[in-house]
Amino acid sequence: MSLPPVYIVSSARTPLGSFLGALSSQSATQLGSHAIKGALDRAEGINPADVEEVFFGNVLSAGVGQNPARQAALGAGLQDSTICTTVNKVCASGLKAIILGAQTIQTGGAEIIVAGGMESMSNTPHYITNLRTGAKYGHQNIVDGIMKDGLMDAYGKQELMGLQAEECAQDHGFSREDQDEYAIRSYQRAQAAQKAGLLDGEIVPVELPGFRGKPGVTVSQDEEPKNLNPDKLKAIKPAFIPGTGTVTAPNSSPLNDGAAAVVLVSEAKLKELNLKPIAKILGWADAAQKPSKFTTSPALAIPKALKKAGVSQDNIDAFEINEAFSVVALANLKLLGLSEEKVNVHGGAVAIGHPLGASGARIIATLLGVLKAKNGKLGCVGICNGGGGASALVLESLQ
Repeated sequence: MSLPPVYIVSSARTPLGSFLGALSSQSATQLGSHAIKGALDRAEGINPADVEEVFFGNVLSAGVGQNPARQAALGAGLQDSTICTTVNKVCASGLKAIILGAQTIQTGGAEIIVAGGMESMSNTPHYITNLRTGAKYGHQNIVDGIMKDGLMDAYGKQELMGLQAEECAQDHGFSREDQDEYAIRSYQRAQAAQKAGLLDGEIVPVELPGFRGKPGVTVSQDEEPKNLNPDKLKAIKPAFIPGTGTVTAPNSSPLNDGAAAVVLVSEAKLKELNLKPIAKILGWADAAQKPSKFTTSPALAIPKALKKAGVSQDNIDAFEINEAFSVVALANLKLLGLSEEKVNVHGGAVAIGHPLGASGARIIATLLGVLKAKNGKLGCVGICNGGGGASALVLESLQ
């Protein structure tokens, strides 16, 4: 059965702030509002009142308040009547939100939807456990919400996901040097793209108010790319396995703050409002395997998405594969038989950043920018998520 097409008419993302950096004064929902407003401002012919539904990813929701997607939507000026759903598929949340939006349009549930994701890792709280039942005697542990709900495998050994990245490196034969060199290339690509202004079209600058007599500032670029120091990167000790480990903090994605959004429309609404699309969604897929093998799940999801889209992998002009760790990109490139010349050409999450709930939408915004810069037609994104899963999406650029 042929389903009706879904179009992207605009996309926008905030710059990605470093952990406790330039955007740390903004909550996840404030960042989400900024991305939603930015995307709608770019969607000529669509008013906030036209948006029927919002799907928005957010992973670290403790302390954020009820239904973060709803907060972000209303903060962006959407109507009280707008239906809002928060999505948590860990790192794939932002992409899954876009997929859910597309499915809703295809099944006739709505015609104009905003979808994306947001995260403020800087504002994620620590937890004190067992206080509900009473702390009778002795010390009480404080749990880091980022680790507990974002970076810790909740299955099997309940270990840090970095240990599973180490397992991936061993399984696929990638050395510390391989991962360090990949990370350096990611940073260099991001720096080059930033210098050439190739990321500017993705980003809506964030204006921050002044504080205690200090003037306000405008954040318009990702913070992380400037932090590359190749000698230091190569010298840093392993993060997860002392001595013999190959995964380090700088060859992994950092902790970040940011948000990204797209505006989706049906073909009927596209024609009715005479809208100009920037992309057509061709297909998508999810995949899953053993939780500890999450690192290579994009290599399962991407072929499924390509098959559903009816597109050959060889015909894809650009890929965005989220760099949760350098070894994630390396392993999926190997399994899919891809050349780095087509993958993350403007830098990836190791260099740009990985705000968990936002990254799945961020790579869509970046892919659209890459295709525009290259005059490319077909693009594909893939992103792994904790628990063994991954999501992927294929689109056709109409820019």
